[in-house]
Amino acid sequence: MAIYELAKDTLVKVEPTSFEAERLKERQDIQRLLRANIEAISPDTLVIAEEYGHFVESNRRIDLLGIDKSANLVVIELKRDDDGGHMELQAIRYAAMVANLTWEQAVSAYKEFLAQTEQAQDAESSLLDFLDWDSPQEDEFGKDVRIVLAARNFSKEITTSVLWVNDMGLDITCVRLNPLRLDERLLLNVEQIIPLPEAFDYQIEVRHKKREERAARVGQRDSSVISLSIDGQPFKTRFKKSDLGLFTVQAVLESGLLDSHSFEYLRQNTSCSFPLIKMESEVKDNERKYRKYRVHKEPELVFEGQGYYVVRNWGIGNIQRFIDEIESRFPTINFTIEAE
Repeated sequence: MAIYELAKDTLVKVEPTSFEAERLKERQDIQRLLRANIEAISPDTLVIAEEYGHFVESNRRIDLLGIDKSANLVVIELKRDDDGGHMELQAIRYAAMVANLTWEQAVSAYKEFLAQTEQAQDAESSLLDFLDWDSPQEDEFGKDVRIVLAARNFSKEITTSVLWVNDMGLDITCVRLNPLRLDERLLLNVEQIIPLPEAFDYQIEVRHKKREERAARVGQRDSSVISLSIDGQPFKTRFKKSDLGLFTVQAVLESGLLDSHSFEYLRQNTSCSFPLIKMESEVKDNERKYRKYRVHKEPELVFEGQGYYVVRNWGIGNIQRFIDEIESRFPTINFTIEAE
């Protein structure tokens, strides 16, 4: 559809142009302007890095990296051409690379960005103000990664791919950037095409429903909470299964039962999907990537001067087996499981 200027007695058509015709470059012009006005394509977003490329064994760089008000990371990729190339695949790759970004790494990236853009602000304080947090909340930071693609146009291959991966649970927004010329003025029409703003709530509902149906089919939904007691006294109540190993180890330590024999028992426990306790040097790259152990924090257990991390990888099938073993080995420690 065309865009017109409402003149006194007529409609004046605003003529489309292109970034190439206007001699606008992708990084020096489009990226620079959107970096300073990111709300045009991604509202409620703070840019924390430009050309971010702190990846192991990779020279790839994210055009703009942001964070939204929900503390989700936002990967923003820009193209000035008419088909977008393979930007959706590239952005998904980048999203995977930053999925495990820690609060400290985000602060470091933002500090570097502020220095590059000559902004005299404290990085951590600015991030906390943006998120309306009093202090860092590691467990709430970077739970999800959103993707925003902005381009002159998108090929059918890209839009089809984006619609499909969104249906599978990803969060990708496509924004069309159309430059227009009206006399001596250069205008920019910014139009979100996926998801359609008018149907956004409906599409989210449909997406969630399909996700729940898929999870129910494979039997993976588990919203149970666990409570742990020592000698009948509450120790940790109503926690998620990801913290089962950590709180169990803390309970053994609190009970005064952690000696060399019990420590080796915990180290060699095989009732969960991964070894229960590991030194940082023992954690594999894929375990770091998927946060099977929280090695980005201080060691969760110190025994005989050595720091250890506790596994967070728990499936439905191994929780009860682990609990049965622990209660048999340490009778004073007991668990209850409640459905949410």
